Amino acid sequence: MIVIACFLIGAVIGGLTARRRKGNRKDIAQYAAGYGIAFCLVGLIVTVLIDRALV
Repeated sequence: MIVIACFLIGAVIGGLTARRRKGNRKDIAQYAAGYGIAFCLVGLIVTVLIDRALV
């Protein structure tokens, strides 16, 4: 669940960043995907750390 939430938060932040920089639809989609993937990786690392700490 943490990974999915991080992906969605990253996609929203990326889309807003691209829109603020006056990007077109393709720019917004690319920023959303890039930020989503980056935040997803962070969420994955956090999930693994939490799992390791609790076991």
